[in-house]
Amino acid sequence: MNTPQHTTDASGAAISATPAAGRAETRERLAGSAYDLLVIGGGILGTSVAWHAAQSGLRVAMVDAGDFAGATSSASSKLVHGGLRYLQTGAVRLVAENHHERRVLAKDVAPHLVNPLTFHLPVYKDGPHGAAKLGAGVFAYSALSAFGDGVGRIISPAKAAAANPALRTDNLKAVAVYGDHQMNDARVAVLTVRAAVAAGAAVLNHAEVTGLRFTHGRVTGAEVRDRVDGTEFGISARLVLNATGPWVDHLRRLEHPGAAPSVRLSKGAHIVLRRTAPWRAALATPVDKYRITFALPWEDQLLLGTTDEPYEGDPGEVRATEADIQQILAEAALSVRDTQLDRDLLTYAFAGLRVLPGGPGGVESAKRETVVTEGRGGMLSVAGGKWTTYRHIGRTVLAKLAKLPGLGIAEDMEPVRELVRRAPLPGVANPNAVAHRLLVDSEPGGRMDPLTARHLATHYGSLALEITDLVRRDPALGERIHPAGPEIWAQVVYARDQEWAQTVDDVLRRRTTVTIRGLDTEEVREKVAAVLARREG
Repeated sequence: MNTPQHTTDASGAAISATPAAGRAETRERLAGSAYDLLVIGGGILGTSVAWHAAQSGLRVAMVDAGDFAGATSSASSKLVHGGLRYLQTGAVRLVAENHHERRVLAKDVAPHLVNPLTFHLPVYKDGPHGAAKLGAGVFAYSALSAFGDGVGRIISPAKAAAANPALRTDNLKAVAVYGDHQMNDARVAVLTVRAAVAAGAAVLNHAEVTGLRFTHGRVTGAEVRDRVDGTEFGISARLVLNATGPWVDHLRRLEHPGAAPSVRLSKGAHIVLRRTAPWRAALATPVDKYRITFALPWEDQLLLGTTDEPYEGDPGEVRATEADIQQILAEAALSVRDTQLDRDLLTYAFAGLRVLPGGPGGVESAKRETVVTEGRGGMLSVAGGKWTTYRHIGRTVLAKLAKLPGLGIAEDMEPVRELVRRAPLPGVANPNAVAHRLLVDSEPGGRMDPLTARHLATHYGSLALEITDLVRRDPALGERIHPAGPEIWAQVVYARDQEWAQTVDDVLRRRTTVTIRGLDTEEVREKVAAVLARREG
């Protein structure tokens, strides 16, 4: 096909009620306004705080040196879960809280993005845990979620193998069953940014903080360089929040060069394989007393991982190495048949960094908790946490901001308790209903492929109708980006004009699933680059 030429109209009003503003316009707004809160970092924590702070009535700005969720926040295990292994440490209350957040996300906040997933936990002869212990564990786990995903139980190896033909049954004694959820983390991040903007936040990705502003020794803003065109500008704010994840201590040293390290990093790698058979349940296989290896059906592929090892290098250079790949495949082989683990099936490998509190002991047993510190210049730094509880963390940080003395922020906020706890993300809708509408609303002779309709419904919700509007204006945009994947060219235009995509990787890895499917060929990348180059404004 020819590279699509279509774009939105000049106003963008017919495409979205909250279109992404042009970069020059956004820079002017950021530099010309005084903000209550500047959030540095657009990952799990930054996007949640920006969303909740804007929702509470604060004037909020958010910048990220890369793409929104461009690092660890789009390199997770894609799970929205209660934390089964936390029961080992007796963290019953934590598991219950996680379950609550998980179910609110799946039911009210993002039912178009968060999907139920059945888990099988195989019990092998000479494994680290016995069937009785795991059976009791999954029952307690399901009880803590009020049995909202059924009752945790034990099933026979034969029944488990019927659901997953790739399950290794040699020496398999029993299989424990429980329920959790999964998501596409990058899509959740993008729609959280859209929610923040809809509430009034000003945001800019690929905007690097090069220094901090000080007034009488207090941090009151930041100097920023636009990585797209090199423009430099400043942002003023009453309070600055450092939510830069693995870079949290780097920014703290801009505030105070002698700041001691506050966190340590653990590397988690994953690989993606083409599936050779249907997977009706995920596998969570104990490797040892602490670790579990996952085999997850995700985006029509199979996601394997993860590793857990200390990392002391440059966070920007973290990669899934050949050693990581070999380890993941070897651990997956504990419960997955060799035919599904052929290296020729590998489509993608990635790695992210967990931000953990400092302290003794190995990273595999460290607590996954949020660390909040205040620097000598008044900058707050927050690190850690996970996607399941990202809304709760945002509310917690906001409550802390409200209590800071001398800033007057609390007077400008709606009380945290008054925030809409179940405010949905943009596009909230039943994905089955959206997919049905996409199919029945197709133009005569131009029926949408059911796989594409389903994909759009489960990644955009009702916003998928804006993408089909693009196709109606230019039918060429309805063609697939790659014939082996469900995505269409209208998504590239939409990512460019409505979702802040600036680079080819922004589009192919985080706005779509082309890269993780192994379909980002040189030809595809060149065509996407050409579409991005025609950005209006």
